[in-house]
Amino acid sequence: MSTNWQIPRRTFLKGLGTAIALPMLDAMVPVRAVASMTDKTKPPTRMAFVYVPNGAHMQDWTPSKVGADFDLPPTLRPLAPVKNDLLVLTGLTHDKGRTNSDGAGHHARGATVFLTGSQALKSEGAEIRAGVSVDQYAAALVGKNTRFQSLELGTEAGRQAGKCDSGYSCAYSNNISWRDESTPTAKETNPRLVFERLFGNGSSKERNEGQAKRDRYKKSILDFVLEDAKRLSNRVTGNDRQKLDEYLTAVREIENRIERAEKDTAASTIVLPGYERPAGIPASFEEHIRLMGDMMVLAFQSDVTRIATFMIANEGSNKAYPFIGVNNGHHELSHHQGDRNKQAKIAQINKFHIAQFSYILQRLKSIPEGDGTLLDNCMVVYGSALSDGNAHNSENLPVLLAGRGGGTIRTGRHVKYEFETPMCNLLLSMLDRVGASADYFGDSTGRLVGLEA
Repeated sequence: MSTNWQIPRRTFLKGLGTAIALPMLDAMVPVRAVASMTDKTKPPTRMAFVYVPNGAHMQDWTPSKVGADFDLPPTLRPLAPVKNDLLVLTGLTHDKGRTNSDGAGHHARGATVFLTGSQALKSEGAEIRAGVSVDQYAAALVGKNTRFQSLELGTEAGRQAGKCDSGYSCAYSNNISWRDESTPTAKETNPRLVFERLFGNGSSKERNEGQAKRDRYKKSILDFVLEDAKRLSNRVTGNDRQKLDEYLTAVREIENRIERAEKDTAASTIVLPGYERPAGIPASFEEHIRLMGDMMVLAFQSDVTRIATFMIANEGSNKAYPFIGVNNGHHELSHHQGDRNKQAKIAQINKFHIAQFSYILQRLKSIPEGDGTLLDNCMVVYGSALSDGNAHNSENLPVLLAGRGGGTIRTGRHVKYEFETPMCNLLLSMLDRVGASADYFGDSTGRLVGLEA
C-alpha cells in the first residue's frame, strides 16, 4: 500500500440496501499526523448512559474504601476485569427527582430527571414537560459529524401515553432521552430493527428489498458488500486488514445471534389473543441485553454515532428474574420494608445488571483504537435515579463512570462527594469532553471536580 493513500473517515462498504461503516483504520490517518495526533486526527470521544430501574441495595453496592485502593463489594464484583477503567461515584444527588410538593410518583420523576436534571410536570394526559436530556443536547451539537445523531436502546418498550405512576404519564417512566421538553426520544427494543438501522442503506424500499433477498437466499448482510470489502482489504496494510476482518466478523456474529433469537422466539412463544412477540427479541433476557450492548459497541467502533442511551429496563419495572433464582417482581421487591430476604434478592438483580454492564465494557476494552482502546475514548455512565427503592430517595445515587474520556479522566478510583452534590455537575463535565460545552445544565452548580487525569 502506498504510504500516501488515505481512506476518508466516512467510508462505507455498500450493497443492495446495505451500508456498513468502517472502524478507525490506520489508513484513515495521514502518516504525517500519526505522531502528533492532533484534535482532528485522534479518535473521537463517545458518551453513553446505561440506566437501571428501582434503585439498588446500597450496602452491597458501595465500596468501603475511597481512592485507588477501593474494594469491589458483592454487587460490583463482576466489574473486576475493568476495575481500573472506571470510577465509582458516590454522594451524587438529583434534587428534581424528589417530591418538591408534587406528591407520589418517584419512579416517573426519577427516569425523567436522570439525564435532564429537570422536574417532570405531573400530568398523565397529553401535556407532558421535562427538559432536554444531556444526550440530546450533545447530539444536537456534535451529531452532525456522524450518520446518526444518537442511538436510543432498551429492552422494554412500554406505553408512551396513559397513567403509569401516581398521576404521571407513562412517557416519563419509559424514557430517559428527551429531544425537547415535551418530546421523549423513543427507544428501540428489537435487535433486528437496530441492526437494520445501523447497517441499512438508501430508502426503506431498498432496505426491505435487500432484507427480502437475504431471507430468500439465506445470505448474510455481509454477502452484499463482499466485493467492496475484498477490494478494500487488498489495498490496506496487514494491521488494517486484521482490524477489518475482526470488525466484519463481529457484525456477522451479531447477525447470527439475531437470527437464532428469531428462531428461538418463534419456537417458544405462547400465542395469546391480540399478542405477538416482536421477531428478533431473544427469549433470554441476558442475551437481549448483550445483543443491544454489542450493537452500541459496533455503532461507536464504526463512528456511526457518538451518543447513546440504553434503558436495561423501564423505571418501575416489575420484571421477575427466575433465571437467577428470583421469581418476585423487581419493583415489588424494591418495596422491601427492611425485609432481609427481599434485600438479598434485590442485590442479586443488581449484580445481574452489573454483570451485563461489565460485558459491554469488556467488549469496548477489547477493541484497539488509537494509542489505547475504544473504552479509553468513551464515557459510559451506569446508574439509577433512585438510591434505595423502598425509601425512594434521590441522594447518594448508585453511579458508575467508565472510560477515560479520551485521556481526560483518571479512572480506577472510588470518589466520594459531599452530600447534595448535583449529578448534573457530572453531566456538565461530560458535555465539555464531547465538544458540547454549556454554562450550566439542569441544576448544576459547576463542573464535577475529581475526574481529571
